[in-house]
Amino acid sequence: MSVRKTALCALLLAGCAPAKVDAPPPATASYDGRALAKACEGRTGWDDPAPPAHVYGNVYTVGTCGITVLLITSKEGHILIDGATQNAATSIIDNIVILGFKLSDVKYLLSSHEHLDHVGGLSELKRVTNAQVIARPEALVSLETGRPDVTDPQKDVLPSFPGVKVDQTIMDGELVTLGSLKIRAISTPGHSPGGTSWTWKSCEDGKCLQFVYADSLSAVSSEAYKFTEHPEYVAILRKTIQKIASLESCDLLITPHPSQSVFFERLAGQEALLNSSGCRAYGTNASTRLNQRLAKEVSQ
Repeated sequence: MSVRKTALCALLLAGCAPAKVDAPPPATASYDGRALAKACEGRTGWDDPAPPAHVYGNVYTVGTCGITVLLITSKEGHILIDGATQNAATSIIDNIVILGFKLSDVKYLLSSHEHLDHVGGLSELKRVTNAQVIARPEALVSLETGRPDVTDPQKDVLPSFPGVKVDQTIMDGELVTLGSLKIRAISTPGHSPGGTSWTWKSCEDGKCLQFVYADSLSAVSSEAYKFTEHPEYVAILRKTIQKIASLESCDLLITPHPSQSVFFERLAGQEALLNSSGCRAYGTNASTRLNQRLAKEVSQ
């Protein structure tokens, strides 16, 4: 049976042979990052399908070659962070099924920021899983309308995406709790007004690591937008960059675009998976790029 047919059977729950979703969680060794890195070599498109891979403990990546989507699992149910694009929803669904997890066990959908390349697939993912969407209040209107906020530096160049109903809002520092899972929201506006990072602990063989899924920190905008003309927004972005750089516990950094944190190379063993200074370096690099952007605007 094809992967797509298996996924469809899992959704319809009728007229099919027993689907892999009824199997227990797989042996993690079957889904190492080397196959993922090889499959995505030279492919970084937001919609480019990628195989799933085990990250550490109860965490898997189920996104595309260009967009990170994380599945955090537990006996009580699972949490999905980000949904990539509308076109990528099918491959995300397939990856969850391939891993042996039930789509109906995905209970919560979270997101990093309200741009189509990270949340365009949430509407379809919510439909097939019936999961609840949780987001910061600043992202609510954009998520539900599918349009960027008027204060978003990229508002004039971002296409719309299918809106998704937000079931619950969450504030900075609050926890999303599902059985044994406890995932803390970190308010990180700047790349978008509703930007949110997430942190949690995952354990494997008695060793627990602090994950940080840090939102994008880049100062990207439409051509007409000048950051130098919006000092209050720049101050918000600087505060966010410092916030991520100053996180005391950051064993395993992951970012919405895999390339931002050489995520696939680290999963493949080409770079160190763990780096306690990863968040600090991520913030330092973002600060340098922001300063360069501001200097460029002044010189023009």
